[in-house]
Amino acid sequence: MKRRTQVVLVHTVSFALLKKLGLQCRFQSSQRPTAPLGSRILSDPSRVFEHNMWDHIQWTPEQEELARQKAEENSSVRVSLEEQVKYEKGASNYWDEFYRAHQNKFFKDRRWLFLEFPELLPDRTLSWNEVIKEPTSISMLSSCISLQTQYSTSPEQAKLDGFDRTRAKQKCSETIQKTNSVEGTKRTNNGTDSERKKQDWNRTDRHKNPGYFPGIDFTFRIFEVGCGAGNSVFPILGEIRDPSTFLYCCDFSARAVDLVKSHPSYNASQCYAFVHDLCDEVGTYPFPDESIDVILLVFVLSSIHPARMQKVISRLSKLLKPGGMILFRDYGRYDMSQLRLKKGRCLFGNFYVRGDGTCVYFFTKEEIANIFISAGLKEVQNLMDRRLQVNRKKRVAMHRIWVQCKYQKPSIKCLN
Repeated sequence: MKRRTQVVLVHTVSFALLKKLGLQCRFQSSQRPTAPLGSRILSDPSRVFEHNMWDHIQWTPEQEELARQKAEENSSVRVSLEEQVKYEKGASNYWDEFYRAHQNKFFKDRRWLFLEFPELLPDRTLSWNEVIKEPTSISMLSSCISLQTQYSTSPEQAKLDGFDRTRAKQKCSETIQKTNSVEGTKRTNNGTDSERKKQDWNRTDRHKNPGYFPGIDFTFRIFEVGCGAGNSVFPILGEIRDPSTFLYCCDFSARAVDLVKSHPSYNASQCYAFVHDLCDEVGTYPFPDESIDVILLVFVLSSIHPARMQKVISRLSKLLKPGGMILFRDYGRYDMSQLRLKKGRCLFGNFYVRGDGTCVYFFTKEEIANIFISAGLKEVQNLMDRRLQVNRKKRVAMHRIWVQCKYQKPSIKCLN
């Protein structure tokens, strides 16, 4: 009985601690688990409608074969060559029309980003040998504590009266206050100097100076490619508190970029949105090569013609700093959205056009690996994320398949 009470106490304390730290216990089921790609496993099929999503769904060979047959059936009737040219040339118009019709209400904000891609937070990308210096005041406090400990363990301490001990503590407190005051003055002066330099730089019309680009003063830079209406932009801006972080975002659609800029949470001092065509080999970016720490590429590459994908990734890889990373997520082969497409929507292979004129490709892991490695990047993660999405109201379960990858630009050490 005593052992059982101890076990219950341990569980209670653990639960309270995890809750205080903002983590989630494995035995909780009210929210999606925080483990990468989720950890909610459907072990009992009769419980399928208890949650909206189940993770790591394993397909049987029969299910795989049925999906392959369905995809072949969808691809049996192709779009004519004339129509294919029309969809490719008018791609920007179709996406503009998409955002004109849906505004920012079609996609939900991607608040899962930091679970799957913690690399978006600059403190997660510290190099293994980077040393974080301890503040002087804390060091001084440690010295005082150490001094008091020495007194308490020395024979002379027994002879000290209460007045002496109080006086020693006061001296430590005064020393710490003086140190904090000096550090505060230094920070204020540094901040004033920095602000003065910034104002002087602005007065000289710095954007006309050679080498200037938006975000030049920031040390950690994120670039989201294909930002749409900002479903990743605003969760990122809401999460990053580090003043050294800057976010760039671009989209093929001018209307989508307008939606981002007009959003009340758009912060021009920490974000720069612009229109850009990834397939334009002549177009330039508003920042130099090797200036980006993280590139976010979520459900974007699938909208590009497969013949152009390799050049797109090769150009993006040049933007990364050595050690920088591309975070990728897109549609996987035989995803529900591919299997439900009707005949006559296939452009070729696994490349389709939707009813609204926008295009989509469905990838395999091997295809993604070939594209990114050919661009000179190193594979960190490449997996097929299979889930069971459940509509509990309609009692319908749908198989979703996404490819999630992380590819890194080799550091200078690796290159040497």
